[in-house]
Amino acid sequence: MLSTWFWIQLIIFILVMAIVIVVATKRTKTIDDFAISGANLGPVVLGLSFAATVMSAATFMGYPGYSHAWGFSNLWLYLSLSVATPIGFLTVGKMVRKVNTKQRSLSLPDWLGDYYNSDFLRVGSGLIMLFNLFYIAAQFSAGAQIFEKIVGTSYGIGLVIIAVIVIAYVFVGGSYADVYTDAIQAMLMIIVAVIVFISGIVIFGDGNINAAFSNITENFKEQDGNLLKVFNPESNYYAFSAVLGLFIIQFAFASQPQLFNKVLSLKKPSDLRKMFIVYIIATVLCLLVLFGGFYSRVAVPELQNADLGLLAYVEWSMPAFLGALVVVTILAAALSTTDGLFVVMSTVFANDIYRKFLVKRGIVKVTDEQMQKTAMSISRWAVIVIGILACFLVLSPPPFLGDLMWIGISGVSAGTLGPIMYAVFSRKKASPRAAEASMVIGLVSYLMIVFTGIESSPLAAGGWATCVGIAVMIILANVLKRPDDQTA
Repeated sequence: MLSTWFWIQLIIFILVMAIVIVVATKRTKTIDDFAISGANLGPVVLGLSFAATVMSAATFMGYPGYSHAWGFSNLWLYLSLSVATPIGFLTVGKMVRKVNTKQRSLSLPDWLGDYYNSDFLRVGSGLIMLFNLFYIAAQFSAGAQIFEKIVGTSYGIGLVIIAVIVIAYVFVGGSYADVYTDAIQAMLMIIVAVIVFISGIVIFGDGNINAAFSNITENFKEQDGNLLKVFNPESNYYAFSAVLGLFIIQFAFASQPQLFNKVLSLKKPSDLRKMFIVYIIATVLCLLVLFGGFYSRVAVPELQNADLGLLAYVEWSMPAFLGALVVVTILAAALSTTDGLFVVMSTVFANDIYRKFLVKRGIVKVTDEQMQKTAMSISRWAVIVIGILACFLVLSPPPFLGDLMWIGISGVSAGTLGPIMYAVFSRKKASPRAAEASMVIGLVSYLMIVFTGIESSPLAAGGWATCVGIAVMIILANVLKRPDDQTA
């Protein structure tokens, strides 16, 4: 019965998305439209889209999976996403959008390359975006596991289905399809997260929130005392240092390229505050889904794969119609992040490397009309190649979806946040060499931390490497000669 309702609701969802894509296709005529919607969108739709992009399948499967596996210590994740990421958004967003009214950049690598006047930084940070293959792969794996568990297909068939759905509508609609479908998906995610949260209060406490969590606490105590600890030694939050690293990387998360592009898409810089308010309200409500992992630990404690905790809880507790709505929403969460990542990564090849480097430097000689046509072709076909590569990364499901996602986030943040933060806070531009060194050393430090095992938490590892990149940027900016008579 659940699978029947799932197919009905999925078909309705896809039809609605298809209508949006048709409209988006008519508005996507240039590479600017494909990348940042012509910088012509309002604060409400972008605020919802921003929240939906943050709330990926890792939120609706991986993060409840953390709650199922590690108990109440996962509330650190709720707090960091509710506080550190919004602070990062406020810190970076206003300056980035202000500068871009003059630069007219289309992506994070493009913005950095234009700001520091460095093709090495533009192309290098563009190549760093390939780390987001891991982020995309995590969303694909989430979708594949849904089809495997709910529909009964093999994991491989599910992987193909989810990849085809995402690739198809990004290929056609670009950023317009990304933003408007994300806004719809965000509203769906808010509704479902609230339903999940309330359901546990009703089931475990007869509608009394204090009674519900008192009963959950008692159950956790009987299962494993670590589930009640503030710093669970078996989790990513094993000590204060790991939590500090978590907050640092969540701050950096606000400057991820798929989120960065949302800021560049805003029509009026003065609307950034409205966009932020919409985003923070949507985020806090969406994060209520993390409690589904606590509920599943009580309902189905014997579950082997923690990432399936929310799905198992839904099957255990909800009527088929509501359960199917939750499952379709998880797919929507996967799509809402993945489509943005596809747009960003395809823009890297079409705009940052082809248009702003190869064509601008005269390496490739074409007319403006030919350049626009070729850039659009590159951006769309890059989507297919990226999708195939991401599928190869998750031919088998990872132990934790959230961990795989944070490989992508951490690699990008370690290599780019130093130059971004210096541009935001400094009144004078630094030497391009300082920004380039920060990019390289930040990325190398992340790889060293990961491969040496210095930090066991994948989230904290990204936080420490990001700090290295920022420190290098500050030091070299004050050592190397600055561009003459240029201010930010």
